[in-house]
Amino acid sequence: MSEECTHDCSTCSSNCASKKESLLAPNNAYSSIGKVIGIVSGKGGVGKSMVTSMMAITMNRRELKTAILDADITGPSIPKIFGVKGPVTGDDKGIAPAVSKMGTKIMSLNLLVPEETTPVVWRGPVIAGTVKQFWTDVYWDQVDWMFVDMPPGTGDVPLTVFQSIPLDGIIIVTSPQELVSMIVAKAVRMAQLMNVPVLGIVENFSYLKCPDCGKEISVFGPSHVDEVAAEYGLDVLARIPIDPTLANLCDKGALELMECDVMEAAADALETKLA
Repeated sequence: MSEECTHDCSTCSSNCASKKESLLAPNNAYSSIGKVIGIVSGKGGVGKSMVTSMMAITMNRRELKTAILDADITGPSIPKIFGVKGPVTGDDKGIAPAVSKMGTKIMSLNLLVPEETTPVVWRGPVIAGTVKQFWTDVYWDQVDWMFVDMPPGTGDVPLTVFQSIPLDGIIIVTSPQELVSMIVAKAVRMAQLMNVPVLGIVENFSYLKCPDCGKEISVFGPSHVDEVAAEYGLDVLARIPIDPTLANLCDKGALELMECDVMEAAADALETKLA
C-alpha cells in the first residue's frame, strides 16, 4: 500500500493487496464453499471445460462435494457435458444450481436461457456482472471443491473472476504445440498480477494411444510442456490423451461414466498443495 493511499479504492489505479481484498464479492449467505480453483488458458480450444469437468468428477468420486461455476458465458458447455438442463429455479435463499446425476452442482448461463442454442449477444460488462452473480446469488449450500470454468484470454470475465472470487489457485490448460509457451506465459503473468497461485499445468491432447499396439503417438508433435513448466517452476499435473471415448461421453452428456483415471494425480496434487 502506498504511503499516499487515500483508502478510496474506487478511484485508485494501484493493484495492491488491500484493493484486491476490497473487490472480493461475498458469496451467497446460505453457501459454504471450501476450495475454489480456476481453470484457465491463454487461448481457446484447448479443452478447459473438459479439464474442469474431469477434475470435478474425480473429486466427486472421492466422496467430496463438488461444484462447477461456468464462467464461459458466451460458450457454456458444462451442462451438455453433464447432461443437465434448465431452467434452474430459486427462492428467498437465491438461485438453486442444477445437480448432475452423481451430485455435482452446476451453474451456467445455458441453464437460464430458453434453449441451449440461444446465443448470448452481450457486451463485456454485462457478461462479467453475470459471472459475479453466479457467485453472489446462487445458493450453493455445502461445497468442498468448486471449479470455475473460465473463458479464454485475459479480458473482462477472467479479470472479474480474479478480482471478485477468492480463488485458492488456478490450473493452466494447454496443448503440446509450440504455442504452449505463449499460452502458459499469458496465464502465469495474469495470475502473478492478481496474486493468485498457479497450482500447475494440465496438457490436453497429449497423445493418441494406438488401439492395436498401444503405442503412444504424438499427433501434434513433441510435447513442450515439461520445458515450459520448468521455466516457470510449475508442476505438470496431468497429460490427457486424445480419447474418442471421452468425446463420445461428452456428446451424450455422460462424462461422469468415464473410466479413465488420468486426473487422479492432479487431484492428489491439489489436496496436498491446499491441505
